[in-house]
Amino acid sequence: MSAVIKSIAKGSPCDGRRIAPGDRLVKINGHRIRDVLDYKYYSAEACLLLELHTAEQAIRLVRIYKREEEDLGLEFTSYLMDAPRACVNRCIFCFVDQLPRGMRKTLYFKDDDVRLSFLQGNYVTLTNLTERDIRRIIAMRISPLNVSVHSTDPALRSFMLGVGHIGAGLDALRRFQDAGIRMNCQIVCCPGVNDGAHLQRTMEDLAAMHPSVMSVSVVPVGLTKHREGLFPLEPFRAENALETVRQVERFARLCKVRLGTNFVFPADEFYVKAGLPIPPDAFYEDYPQLENGVGLLRLLKTQFDAALPEISQASDKPFSIATGLAALEWIKGLAGEAKGKFPQINVSVFGIVNDFFGDTVDVAGLITGRDLISQLRGKDLGERLLIARNMLRHGETVFLDDTTVEDVEKALGVPVRVVEQDGADLARALCGN
Repeated sequence: MSAVIKSIAKGSPCDGRRIAPGDRLVKINGHRIRDVLDYKYYSAEACLLLELHTAEQAIRLVRIYKREEEDLGLEFTSYLMDAPRACVNRCIFCFVDQLPRGMRKTLYFKDDDVRLSFLQGNYVTLTNLTERDIRRIIAMRISPLNVSVHSTDPALRSFMLGVGHIGAGLDALRRFQDAGIRMNCQIVCCPGVNDGAHLQRTMEDLAAMHPSVMSVSVVPVGLTKHREGLFPLEPFRAENALETVRQVERFARLCKVRLGTNFVFPADEFYVKAGLPIPPDAFYEDYPQLENGVGLLRLLKTQFDAALPEISQASDKPFSIATGLAALEWIKGLAGEAKGKFPQINVSVFGIVNDFFGDTVDVAGLITGRDLISQLRGKDLGERLLIARNMLRHGETVFLDDTTVEDVEKALGVPVRVVEQDGADLARALCGN
């Protein structure tokens, strides 16, 4: 792959500058452009000399003047401009290894690409970095990065990641710390493997790397029913989920005193499994681990509570909501709040059991269209069905099982409204706005 230009944004610095779709961007100010990081880093300056090769291999030089950090306005045929970096690990908890057969091929690709960590927030293990990669990240100040740590015990981490090199990736973690690269880290916690004393050591070691390590999430291992031939793991139950929450919260209180931040945060799933209330808004500070399901429910309610008083009217037409079992009571509570203000609201909330992946998977984001259809067919759904945006592929109307929103609407005979991951949009949807 290469930096072949697909289009030029109207009104951008490159618009009208003898640049055409099909041209290949080769250099910026003499620096070769190999991928998206090179492009973003070297194009940040105000005065640029672009070297392009046309489809006929003619060389074209174009001088560009713009504001510093202003985007050039070029869209490329490949976002990364080369192949995505594949994962080299054989993690004992890998979710991709637990997918059933017959899904779309892209779901089986395991990326572990540090560029996507910086640009899109993906979590990476750092085990496939070359010396050149490490030096480039440090030289370019690529920050923040999202790093999957799981354990700072070198042998245990290597075992969990299924790699032969003891402590693989930990050396890069420490070099990034020394260079002042900022990082958010996650610990996928597996009962009987890296919990308890192992979890305590990992949290302490990462806290010692603050402020380079800005925050840490502790999330429960996700297990599907498709684990044939894989390392035997057990899901969290109420008792050990409670123990883990208490352990993490104790350490968070200590970090608040020592570091001025809670630093380490349990995922919402732990609170749900333990039957505990979700912490207040202040606990999550600026929500640094939201994409990891940390504070998602609290933020949803905070946004909902701010938006509901601004709504002046609500529909009395019956409708329904479908969600995962983990958020079921939370969504019922929000629906109850809306009904408390507008008694005419007529809503039914359905919790969907995940038959596709197994009943140990209870989050809304992994619900499939087939499970929605099979469990809601024949139910009185009213005049519309609300579902969360995170059930669908990013930017599309496709569920994980390739069922579409249109398929669900046709099978259930009801329009589907996709609600954004935002409490204000949920408030509007509940009120029929």
